[in-house]
This record gives sequence, C-alpha cells and structure tokens, in this order.
Amino acid sequence: MNKEKYYISTAIAYTSGKPHIGNTYEIVLADAIARFKRLKGFDVYFQTGTDEHGEKIEIKAKEANVSPKEFVDEKAQEIKRIWDIMNTSYDKFVRTTDEHHEKVVQHIFKYMYDKGDIYLGKYEGWYCTPDEAFWTETQVVKNEEGKLVCPECGREVEKKSEEAYFFKLSKYQDQLEKYIEEHPEFIQPVSRKNEMINNFIKPGLQDLCVSRTSFSWGIPVDFDPKHVVYVWLDALTNYITNIGYDVSNETEEFSYKWPCDLHLIGKDIIRFHTIYWPCFLMSLDIPLPKKVFGHPWLIMSDGKMSKSRGNVIYADDLVNEFGVDAVRYYFLHEIPFSSDGIFTKELLIERINGDLANILGNLVQRTISMGNKYFEGKITNKNIIEEIDTDFLQQINSLDGRVTKKMDDLQISDALSEIFSLLRASNKYIDETTPWILAKDENLKDRLETVLFHLLESIRVSSVLLEPFLPDTSEKIFQQLNQTCKQLGVCSDNSYELGNPTPLFMRIDVNK
Repeated sequence: MNKEKYYISTAIAYTSGKPHIGNTYEIVLADAIARFKRLKGFDVYFQTGTDEHGEKIEIKAKEANVSPKEFVDEKAQEIKRIWDIMNTSYDKFVRTTDEHHEKVVQHIFKYMYDKGDIYLGKYEGWYCTPDEAFWTETQVVKNEEGKLVCPECGREVEKKSEEAYFFKLSKYQDQLEKYIEEHPEFIQPVSRKNEMINNFIKPGLQDLCVSRTSFSWGIPVDFDPKHVVYVWLDALTNYITNIGYDVSNETEEFSYKWPCDLHLIGKDIIRFHTIYWPCFLMSLDIPLPKKVFGHPWLIMSDGKMSKSRGNVIYADDLVNEFGVDAVRYYFLHEIPFSSDGIFTKELLIERINGDLANILGNLVQRTISMGNKYFEGKITNKNIIEEIDTDFLQQINSLDGRVTKKMDDLQISDALSEIFSLLRASNKYIDETTPWILAKDENLKDRLETVLFHLLESIRVSSVLLEPFLPDTSEKIFQQLNQTCKQLGVCSDNSYELGNPTPLFMRIDVNK
C-alpha cells in the first residue's frame, strides 16, 4: 500500500549569526511533527536550511573582512551543526547560494517579467536593513525618542530611493482574499489570519519591490545584471526550487511533493508567507501550500531575546548542561499553540526534576525493578483483571487517538501533556494496586504479574508516542524493556524479558 505524502518545511534561517534558542525552537517543533507523521505511516519530506543573500550579509561580511560567500559558508555550517545537535531528522538542508536554486530563481523572475507580473519602476521609501524590509510612510512608527523605526523590529529605518523591479501584488489581491475565505485552515492560528486580513489585505496590497541595485550580494537578474533579486522572492522560492521545480520543467518529484502540507514559521514572518508567497505561486499557476502555521515565540522573562539586552541563550550550551531530550522537552512542552512561552533555567530544571526524572524516569525504573525482583524479568499477561484495571487499560488504549487529535490540530504541547497524563496515571496505578503487598502472598502471584504487565504496556505505548518528542529517551526505554513491539494499544499476548533499569534523567540539585 502506498504511503500518503507529507511535506513539512521550516523557514530557512538567516545566516547573519548563530541561532539562539528562540530560532532553535522552530526546528525542534517541526521535527516533532515530522517524526510523528512518520510514526503514523506517512511518507515524510522535511526540509530546512539557510537564507544567505541580502544587504545585511554584505555589510556583516565586510565588517568581518571576509567575502560574503565565506561569511555565509561559516554561518550555514554553524546553523546545521546546531540543528544536528538537537537531533532533528530533516531530509534536506538547503542553501539559497546553491547553484541550482539560483538558476531556478532567475528563471522564475524572467517568467514573471515576461508574463507582465514584474515591471521596472523606482522605489522611494523607508528601509529596515535588519529585516530586509521596505515600509511606506504610513507604516513606519516613531519610537520614544521621536525617530522613525521599523514596525516589526523597532530598529531605525533609513530613506532609500533606487530603481527597482516590482511584483504586481495588487493584481492578486481579490484572488488571495477569496482563497483565504474558502480555505479557513490555510492560515493558523486564526488570530494570525485575522491579523493578515484586517491589517494588510483589506487596506489594499501595494506592489512589492523584488530587486535591488544598491548592493551586489544576491542572485543577479540575468537580463538586467545591475539588479539582484530581492531577498523575499529569492528566499521563499526555496520551498519549490529544491523539490524539482523549474518554470519549464515540472518533474515527477515536484508533482509528488507539492503542495507543501505545512509551512512552519515564526509569527513575525507570517505576512511574507501568507501574502507574498501565495501571490508568487498564483503568478506561477502553482497550487498554494495547504497550511501555514505562524508559531509563537520562546522569549526570556524580560522580553524578546537580543544581543543588545545580553539575554541571548544558545541551544548547544543548554544541551551541554542538561542533555538534548531535556531541552527538547522544554521547548515542546512550555510553548502553547498561540501564545509565547517563557524560558528560565529555573523552570527548565523544575521540568527535568518533576516531569522527566520523577514522573517518567521513576516510573520506568521502579516498574522494571519490580519485574526483575519478583519474576526475574519475565512477565506475561496472566489476565487477572480487577475493577481498577478497566479505566487504566482504557487510558492506555485511547492514548494514541488523543495524541493524534492534538498533533493534527498542531497542539504539540497538549499532545505531550496527554502522554504525561498516562504516565501520571501509571504512577497512581502502582500506589493503588500496591505490588509490594501483592508480592507477600503466593496466591496473588498471578494478580501481581498482571499488574506489572499492565504497567509495562503503559510504559511501552507511552514510549512509542514519546519518540517524536524525546527520540533518545524513547530508544533507551525500549532497550530497558527489551522490546520491539510498537503496537499503539495494549497487546494482551505480549511478553517481556526485561533488561536492567538505568536512570533516564538525573535529578538536579537546584542549590548547586
């Protein structure tokens, strides 16, 4: 039977510096979704990578006294290193300096120009170099000092005037508005959709600057080489240039993989992905992605991370101190569907001690220890059922459905909470069945074995569903269970020959 395709992408990371934990959250979130889809039998294609052109790169390379290509090569390698440290299972790491991508972008630009969707004009407006964004007179805002600043990042803008090519965004306004109305699932969450409609689309879309002449670090417009392709047309097209698309050659790979099932991006760039990108695709007569999810941010307790504030934390530093899965757990558990999550090291330690060491680790260790102590590690289902078992077995058997529903709705934090709800119930089941008391009565030996079997099945099913979130921990649990069965529900004829229990997570002394 053929698997159903699932294409998920992250935004491509800008190569201006090392990604902090706010940037890293996105790749871990995408990885959990991709792994879960694979678990459910989908043929997953998971793409990420780096965005490497633009004026900001050219400036930073000059400051570092290296060429722009040397600068982005180093940054791209560092970004990929951190994605790998976080144990992310991407299928392709793309770069916008790849020769194939640059060639296809040139073809796309020429196609749009020949179609009449791109025209030559002159740009006069306010430009934010850090965001690579142009703003009109009505869009820029004044800060407390009375200076004009970018409405997105709050940094100063400068007046710029130059010859530029423009994309006819206004031509596709009605078509885009109609599409969003007819596809309510296209922009998630709903608050982001309302923001795009009310703040950008309804006031009227203005044609978009898609080339620059004031710097050279970009993809040249092949028929007018003093222009380079503006970063957003360059960057956004990575989602199709890397899966076999070219304007005159639609490959089998592209026909199979496109449309993308989920673009996972930060809420700060949702405008580019739900307004500019759909209009580019409409110009190319290509289907739109099925869903764009503008995820919230991971911020510090004193606000958004920034080097100027000195509150930037990097994922590799956290991993060195606490381990990969502990950091993944925090990212995935602490950030709700549509509101920002706050990072503090104190809360991370609290989650490690409470959830990972106590609820999960303690359950696994004491269950396996009891199995080894009372039955030399060999456990089968003696099926001596009591009333207390009914609800517990139902919770085990319904876990897959509950987690799947949350994951389908992109409620990743809630999906993880469902698994830990069963783990808590398992600890409660131990307290209520009191295996240590059952072990004192030879006549209750079969009942004791049944209890331990139910606990092992709960741990096994939980571990299958934990794999997308905590892949290393899931593997360690299966090694200790000495199991290969991945059935998502109680397997009554299963049997266990347990390994030795080893701590999954060590409690951290907060004072130290």
